[in-house]
Amino acid sequence: MHKLTQEILEQTITKRANATHKGDYGRILIIGGTEQYGGAVIMNALAAVNSGSGLVTVATHPSNFTALHSHLPEAMVTDYTQDLTAFITKADVVLIGSGLGEQLAILTATLNSVRSDQILILDGSALTLLAEHQLDLPDARIVLTPHEMEWQRLSQIEIAEQTPAKNLAALATFKPSPILVLKKYQTEIYTADQVFQLTIGGPYQATGGMGDTLAGMIAGFSGQFRTSLEQAVLAAVYAHSAIADDLARERYVVLPTQISAEIPKLMHDYANKKLTNL
Repeated sequence: MHKLTQEILEQTITKRANATHKGDYGRILIIGGTEQYGGAVIMNALAAVNSGSGLVTVATHPSNFTALHSHLPEAMVTDYTQDLTAFITKADVVLIGSGLGEQLAILTATLNSVRSDQILILDGSALTLLAEHQLDLPDARIVLTPHEMEWQRLSQIEIAEQTPAKNLAALATFKPSPILVLKKYQTEIYTADQVFQLTIGGPYQATGGMGDTLAGMIAGFSGQFRTSLEQAVLAAVYAHSAIADDLARERYVVLPTQISAEIPKLMHDYANKKLTNL
């Protein structure tokens, strides 16, 4: 198992070229957020925008439109009950599942619409629906972001039995082979044949919405750092907890929205080699 260190940020986050525009930094489509769980997609979007995504569109329940625009005027919004094919077609990255609830039809329509060259991040309710209905993964570049119980549902491996060897074996049964971000104390990231372990972060992150923020960061990083999806995912996971560690020096609890607010500074520092001891 490889230990994830700040070197992943040094390798991934670089200065932007001058002759670029918003289309060069990722078109992100976020799908989720029922009437009860609109905060989930708001936190997705805050993280994606603050991570540097060029264009972010949120497909959600109409009751969330005003709150989303209030928190984040930089994001576009649309009704997730309409046909989303045109929105999916234009996206580089599709993130679905945060606060999606029981919206199975939206999930299946999305799975049927993504292309092989697109990145699809499956989070939250999408993972539960995937397991409950035994849905097949589409031909796309897939990232799964379950916590341990969601992974138990998907893999049929009890939490106490979720060893790296068993997790890799279970992951090998998924076609196409996804990247797995197994959220836990010392989160583990699984690629086709390697396991990386996060050794930073702590209990001050035990707040609702922390995973939604991580999923948004993964979307933002993977949409703009396109050389390697694996590297972008690893960098997002590390950055998420590195910021939390820094904030926890003066806070008992670190809120997900506080992490999102600090992403641009961390990325600036690494792009300009102003490294800290994160």
